[in-house]
Amino acid sequence: MPLLEIKNLHVGIDGKEILKGVDLSVNAGEVHAIMGPNGSGKSTLAYVLAGKADYTPTAGEVLFNGKNIFAMEPDERAAAGLFLAFQYPLEIPGVATMTFLRTALNAQRKKRGDAELSTPEFIKKVREVAGKLGIDQEMLRRAVNVGFSGGEKKRNEILQMALLEPLLAVLDETDSGLDIDALKIVADGVNRLRARERAFVVITHYQRLLNYIVPDVVHVLSRGRIVKTGGKELALELEARGYAEFHEEAAA
Repeated sequence: MPLLEIKNLHVGIDGKEILKGVDLSVNAGEVHAIMGPNGSGKSTLAYVLAGKADYTPTAGEVLFNGKNIFAMEPDERAAAGLFLAFQYPLEIPGVATMTFLRTALNAQRKKRGDAELSTPEFIKKVREVAGKLGIDQEMLRRAVNVGFSGGEKKRNEILQMALLEPLLAVLDETDSGLDIDALKIVADGVNRLRARERAFVVITHYQRLLNYIVPDVVHVLSRGRIVKTGGKELALELEARGYAEFHEEAAA
């Protein structure tokens, strides 16, 4: 059974259909890249999976670990093991990163019926994980993403992902606007978390991220449909030739 199975998914926003019958199957242990031009529906797909308000399916179904994802609230999806890395991580003034991380982790554990971590247990866990990711302890005392560089924001997001240990991580154009050093931070964090039980869906406009996170499968999303699927070499073809040829296929 696939970890994520999307069948004939249609999604409309403000009366306009954005996704027009998406089919996608992702197995545990796999990394899938979804590429496509701006406006093709890539971020819409990520938001629908995460349960963002106003992104409502009009047809089709999505099964996550065999369960209907649309019957689950966003916090239930997170507790079940779904994680979304945003293109532009939010700043939360006045909330220390450590406080935010502990609240998120314990909320997830509580939802799953697990005991919450005590302060000493949490501090030990976060220090271990932060150390592996090369994250400075001083950063953990600062307000969430406030005054952070692009690379620091991405490190913080990878730290969240490592602590929450999701079954499925969806990275929504997380490489947008990053320099090469920040890009490597994201890739290194993802590669460290690759595991037999965990899958990734990497949504990106450009091939460069896939130099560092090598996908098992690459999909082309154009005009709300997946119009081509292939191996990692497909990303290189897209970089060389662009997306023009897929516009007609999607419109057909």
